[in-house]
Amino acid sequence: MPKMKTKSSAKKRFKLTGTGQIKRKHAFKSHILTKKATDRKRRLTHSTLVHTSDMNSVKEMLVM
Repeated sequence: MPKMKTKSSAKKRFKLTGTGQIKRKHAFKSHILTKKATDRKRRLTHSTLVHTSDMNSVKEMLVM
């Protein structure tokens, strides 16, 4: 039986914190920023945690 591989897309997008939670960045901050409000862009700058309902699927992609 071969080893399980980590999904390359997931390892680029998610990072594990010291407490075992998964950190992610906000979407919609890469381009077409002229029509978005300044406070909206500022909110999207900061990273956040993956929701608990999505944790299992993300951990499966990261093969933990």
